[in-house]
Amino acid sequence: MKIVIVDTECANLTSVKFAIERLGYQPEITDDAAAISAADRVILPGVGTAAAAMRNLQRKQLIEPIKALTQPTLGICLGMQLMTAHSEEGDVACLGLIPAQTKRMQVGDRPLPHMGWNNVRASNNNPLLETATDPYCYFVHSYAVAKDDFTIATCEYGDTFAAMIRNGNFIGAQFHPERSGSIGRAMLKRFLENEL
Repeated sequence: MKIVIVDTECANLTSVKFAIERLGYQPEITDDAAAISAADRVILPGVGTAAAAMRNLQRKQLIEPIKALTQPTLGICLGMQLMTAHSEEGDVACLGLIPAQTKRMQVGDRPLPHMGWNNVRASNNNPLLETATDPYCYFVHSYAVAKDDFTIATCEYGDTFAAMIRNGNFIGAQFHPERSGSIGRAMLKRFLENEL
């Protein structure tokens, strides 16, 4: 199986790579459009700002190749936010793979970023998380996607937000599965090995 991690230059690429390697696979980190298009599974990770990541994808001429993907594609944290239509973080148009908006979190007197472990509630149509329990997953973010028809898992921090979203072959996770222990490992394994 050919697994590609997209090099956005805005990501903790090695932690995602190591998480996949621990599952017995050899992923490739690349910004080569042909390699990304030919992969069996694509992961779009992200740490940093939406504006910087979109600039990098534009510079690398990866926006259209990513939009054209038909294989299962997983966006992680900022990578999930890049899948939406627009982000308030830098007021930037994103990839538009999932018709949602990324907005600054409204959390009252709670601190931002939302950082640490929190419960995730998966919907019944979530192919990557068990729905019997509300797993703890690891988050680091100040922007989030509102719950809508494309939401397949939610989380609460001051308000309810989308912890996971999906549109066809594109799935996003706001939390970091590579830092979420056994829950994250199981989720990545399902992404790599199950029909989605």
